[in-house]
Amino acid sequence: MTRTRRRLPTRPVAALAAAAGILGLVVAAPPGDTSPRTAPVAAAADSTATVFYWTKTKNWSAYKLHWAPDGGSWTTVPGVAMEAACTDWVKKTVTLGAATGLQATFNNGSGTWDNNGGKNYALGTGNITVKDGVIAHSDPCAGTEPTPTPTPTPTPSASAKATVYYSTEALGWSTVNLHYQPAGGAWTAVPGVGMQTACTGWWKREVDLGTATSLKAAFNNGNGTWDNNGGSDYAIGTGVSTVRNNVVTANAADPCAAAVPDTQAPTAPPRVTAAADGVSVLLTWDPATDDRGVTKYQVTRTGGTAGTVVTDVGSTVFSDTNLAERTTYSYTVKAVDAAGNVSVASAAASATTGDRPATPATGKPLGTDPRKDPIYFVLTARFNDGDPSNNRGGSQHTKSGNAANDDPMFRGDFKGLVQKLDYVKGLGFSAIWVTPVVLNRSDYDYHGYHGYDFYKVDPRLESAGASYQDLIDAAHAKGMKIYQDVVYNHSSRWGAKGLFTPTVYGVRDSQWSWYYDEKQPGFEYDGLTIDSKTGKSYYNGDMWSTAEPAGNTCVNWGTPTQYTSPEGYRIYNCQWPSPTSGMFPKALYHQCWIGNWEGEDSRSCWLHDDLADFNTENPTVQNHLIGAYDKYIDMGVDGFRVDTAVHIPRTTWNRRFLPAIQERVTQRHGAEAAKNFFVFGEVAAFVNDKWNRGSVNHSAQFYTWKERKEYDADDTKAALEMYDYEQQQGTGSQPTSTNAFLNGNSYHTPDHSRFSGMNVIDMRMHMNFGDAPNAFHNGKDSDDSYNDATYNVVYVDSHDYGPNKSSERYAGGTDAWAENMSLMWTFRGIPTLYYGSEIEFQKGKKIDCGPTCPLATTGRAYFGDHVAGSVTASDFSQVSAASGTVATTLQQPLVKHVQRLNQIRRAIPALQMGQYSTEGISGDMAFKRRYTSGTTDSFALVAISGGATYTGIPNGTYTDAVTGDVRAVTNGTLTVAAPGKGNLRVYVLNGTGRIGAAGPYLK
Repeated sequence: MTRTRRRLPTRPVAALAAAAGILGLVVAAPPGDTSPRTAPVAAAADSTATVFYWTKTKNWSAYKLHWAPDGGSWTTVPGVAMEAACTDWVKKTVTLGAATGLQATFNNGSGTWDNNGGKNYALGTGNITVKDGVIAHSDPCAGTEPTPTPTPTPTPSASAKATVYYSTEALGWSTVNLHYQPAGGAWTAVPGVGMQTACTGWWKREVDLGTATSLKAAFNNGNGTWDNNGGSDYAIGTGVSTVRNNVVTANAADPCAAAVPDTQAPTAPPRVTAAADGVSVLLTWDPATDDRGVTKYQVTRTGGTAGTVVTDVGSTVFSDTNLAERTTYSYTVKAVDAAGNVSVASAAASATTGDRPATPATGKPLGTDPRKDPIYFVLTARFNDGDPSNNRGGSQHTKSGNAANDDPMFRGDFKGLVQKLDYVKGLGFSAIWVTPVVLNRSDYDYHGYHGYDFYKVDPRLESAGASYQDLIDAAHAKGMKIYQDVVYNHSSRWGAKGLFTPTVYGVRDSQWSWYYDEKQPGFEYDGLTIDSKTGKSYYNGDMWSTAEPAGNTCVNWGTPTQYTSPEGYRIYNCQWPSPTSGMFPKALYHQCWIGNWEGEDSRSCWLHDDLADFNTENPTVQNHLIGAYDKYIDMGVDGFRVDTAVHIPRTTWNRRFLPAIQERVTQRHGAEAAKNFFVFGEVAAFVNDKWNRGSVNHSAQFYTWKERKEYDADDTKAALEMYDYEQQQGTGSQPTSTNAFLNGNSYHTPDHSRFSGMNVIDMRMHMNFGDAPNAFHNGKDSDDSYNDATYNVVYVDSHDYGPNKSSERYAGGTDAWAENMSLMWTFRGIPTLYYGSEIEFQKGKKIDCGPTCPLATTGRAYFGDHVAGSVTASDFSQVSAASGTVATTLQQPLVKHVQRLNQIRRAIPALQMGQYSTEGISGDMAFKRRYTSGTTDSFALVAISGGATYTGIPNGTYTDAVTGDVRAVTNGTLTVAAPGKGNLRVYVLNGTGRIGAAGPYLK
């Protein structure tokens, strides 16, 4: 988790005061084209800039340019008026004098600004476009002005015309320039002439060729990225031509011509099944088919006293809850497409409810080996908004800048996630890691790591018909697992309901009345209820009052401190919690601050003042947490991702929490489900070496082992004894394992007899993922110290950090991402992707800045806009229908890459569960893997990016799963040529052939 710190409110900082660096652009000639690219240099004169601003997404009534030449003064607010240029564009030409660029912001003249998220826009000279935050160099209106009526002259021969359409559906460019040369003529000046938006994914430009009958062309995005047909340029004739995916189609039909009306209805949904559980019915069906794509389904229920009920559903699963007892219900399903065509009704399916259970209906985990399931990690509140009625901005909505973006912190929800399960499945993922679901409570609590009521699901995530139970059931119906993020280490600063909550006294004095609600007697915080006076969610006071309350335990209650808030308001003792203040009972909460993050106190002190640290060695605390998480085990979750695991002693995990998980899963779901209930801990070791600064107690692999000696029966004493003992043993005397390694070419049964029950996130690979070879070699170096590294959860970046403890989302480039993915999906461990990385979402953006900047500018931005529309997955990695923005998202190169990687990994057991070896192999990222169980014997040779030679391998026929290439090995040796960065080869002994279709990297 990110240790999101409580931040006192601050005054808004004027965005116009933000400084921005000057951007320089170097435009290279596209390879294969040796014609001149620049115009002659004119004599020294005042430089100018013509700034074009895109209006379509703003719809302001007026547009002002507020600017300053580099090194010069700003115009007077709000700036100078811009003028109409052409459809959807305004412009303004400014004189810069001797300056070579300008700083710019835009506004509507009435206080609404676009200042590039507080950085301002750094612009150069010439024609410049600013479109939805993207800067490019072109004149988007060139050629669109009306031609003046000419003086009558003898009619010349008609000029030849070429109308060029260019597709950017696979590129994502926001501006396109056409750089061209008529046959026998000169090239346009770089970057060429701007093309106009024609329709979704297509750009258009009509070219007057004069007497020429063809042209050579290249395209660019105005910022130095070129498509010149691999160095050959494009040859285009007269008439209408389209250029799409490097293919020129002459005499083409207009790709933007009005589509033929859709009059064909979808087929009826097949295989509708209904199953009752208590007073709930889970309805599932197979996707319907349609020539344009299905957008939703209509579920009609009959039976019971409510009569006929029709519900729209976005997926192929519907959980109908809170029905009458012992009543038969009948269901039919119709499919609806984007044009509103409705299919005939499906065959009816019926189910009879039973008795209402005393506790909520339980689900059942899928119970399969977790190594088979690649993981997609979502911040639920930021992924997809299925129900706007539960959106909440919180106390920091305005201050953070979220209000200005109409982007409340709690935006996504379970309904939104259920709606996009097919998107995740279509990517090929069969497990979803969701952030904590319990009701949490802080100033900025959308991420879920400040638990308040551990027994209650946060209502800001649930909707009617889309509870947490519904999400679990819906995912399971699609063969997908749910891993729940859980916190055992701390509660919110408000304590934990049912264990201890500090008495709350609120004050609304002259300084703080704007910040605190009035105390609401009898009100129970739920995060959802709105205060009619303030229009915000009830916060219900705080922990300080001018009058000392009866029974107060806090030292120096209400006396002023030396500290002030950013506004200059005085802060008082006990206004916020402190472990040393006496506000929390010693038996239940620790009483100290962490002084040494690699010391014993990191496991027995507070992380921060809004994260009240549990005394997890106390039986009352243990029972409270065990009882809470039993509830979610009963609901059928498939595993727990354990937050801040390193801040609880290993003895407590091994004695109390991990056995309790196993016991409950076994009791409710059976021994096989317990064996495969996946627990993986965050043991945050932000270093690039094997052991965390030499401290074994603070290293990830340490938590995968049982204790190796007896300690005191008292958990507090045992924690200290273990810490001292293991520190004295040191790194050289820790247990080792061969569970991840082949014995020569042979798989051997792993020994899990000393396994603690907790697997871990691979922090060392994460920290070294600046490049894939570095991550690979560092990962290998640590694998003998884990109990079984084949269960390690492997990711490049997350909601906390990027590689090398970077605070930004990974921005190594598309090729580097492809290479990282190729390693994660073939090397030992379980590949995990942070939401949006499949399109390099928010690359280079700061992951988390708390409420000091808008969420939209961070690595936790809202993702729903990129998955808007309809998507249907017929199987993992297989999308049978998609429409809207999500269809464009699914065409991105890394999406295609991860889809095929998941296909390949899913088909080869060695890549899922196999042990590995680099013995007898030359090559940088090259290894062999094998998995043997019963009748399954899967052996694979893997080479990533570079070539490799494998010696001493079994003879036989090997088939590459990527290309289908077949090799006969008779002398124990196979040599593989380098496939190229991001590409790989997977030669499988007795393999069945190529898996999937060639893509942008796997080919």
